[in-house]
Amino acid sequence: MQSFATKAAHFLLPFALCVPAAALAQDAWPARTVRLVVPSSPGGATDTYARLLAQGLGDTLKRQFIVDNRPGASGNVGAEIAAKAAPDGYTFLISSSASLVINPSLYKNLPYSAERDFTPVARGVISPIVLTAHPSVPAKTLPALIALGKREPGKLTYGTPGAGTPSNMAVKMVEEAAGVRFLLVPYKGAAQAVLGVLRGEVAFMGSDVNTVLPHVQSKKMVPLVTSHRTPHLPGTPSFADAGYPQVDAYPSFSVVAPTGTPSAIIQRMSAEIVKLMKTPSLREKLDARALIPVFDTPDEFAIVLKKERAQYAELIRRNNIVSE
Repeated sequence: MQSFATKAAHFLLPFALCVPAAALAQDAWPARTVRLVVPSSPGGATDTYARLLAQGLGDTLKRQFIVDNRPGASGNVGAEIAAKAAPDGYTFLISSSASLVINPSLYKNLPYSAERDFTPVARGVISPIVLTAHPSVPAKTLPALIALGKREPGKLTYGTPGAGTPSNMAVKMVEEAAGVRFLLVPYKGAAQAVLGVLRGEVAFMGSDVNTVLPHVQSKKMVPLVTSHRTPHLPGTPSFADAGYPQVDAYPSFSVVAPTGTPSAIIQRMSAEIVKLMKTPSLREKLDARALIPVFDTPDEFAIVLKKERAQYAELIRRNNIVSE
């Protein structure tokens, strides 16, 4: 007769074989090329960050990380592709915050659910917003701009690259916080909005720092306030410094994975991204582009996403903002 120990060994053998196999599969990740879906065109800020990650992760993990640009519908095309990808750890979405926290409330019939279809991986980087004005505008600070707007409600113009963009949201938050109303002039993209300010077509605009920095340095645009203090604009206060801490809108470029991706891979990818962003070489490249790295864990990132979705949903509802 078989001893109890022998019978137990026979019973547990299949499980003993399975556990190392699963662990081995996760430990071996990545065993092949990893795809980073970017829902915008090559050359933009999201794409730039994705390519920095792809190169760094490829060097560290000894596997190829490729950037797959899938622009269209304000990021919704690429987000849908990533949401429907196999959750095997070989597809990630690197997206601006719009696809993850703004579009769910801005568009009524999204082909994906930002909350249900994605698992947070890494919050990535923050790209500070700056409000800049044409030099002819008699306001060189946010309080002065607000006072100017209050003298002629609804007449002081501002340019925006589109309804629902973080820069548009920042101005809406200023309007609500200060009880002022500006006149929105929509443009087809950030470059056109910048030209609108440079030509004096509009008084001011909101944009990421990197886009307008050359014009600020050449004195063709005047920086009024930023979402985050940055060494690129050392004399420019933040919204909080200017007395409006409730103005909390800015773009960020983050990493998420299709829901169902193994937790071990999520944690590994997150740790590798954080480690990479702490290296002097990548920090220097991010600093040069006015990008601020964030070292949140996936759980901490999930909390931020939930807060921002709720915040933007209410802002969009109160201001009746609709997609263009």
